[in-house]
Amino acid sequence: MKITCDNNGQTVISTFEMTPGTCTDVLEALQDAYDRVIRHQPGFRAVAIHVNDAQTRIATYSQWRAREDFQAMLRTPEMRERNRAIAGMCARFEPVMYEVAATYAAD
Repeated sequence: MKITCDNNGQTVISTFEMTPGTCTDVLEALQDAYDRVIRHQPGFRAVAIHVNDAQTRIATYSQWRAREDFQAMLRTPEMRERNRAIAGMCARFEPVMYEVAATYAAD
């Protein structure tokens, strides 16, 4: 999916901070959540999962049809349970909603 400023959806960037020893566990939990639950939710469009070289941070960039779709996914019983487990492995977990303000691509 191409990122555009005229996207009428909701962008969510979530960051997860952890120790290198738990990075693989958090990554696997996120991959499982997106594969089994999140990507099947109404309004979900796409996600990219990023891991830093030190394996102390994971960032996800997801796009949704609307803010309400993302919020509804967070309120499902399965995601509430999964998010508690993921948050328990992290020193910090922060999802933030954004609007695309500008985009640039290679020529």
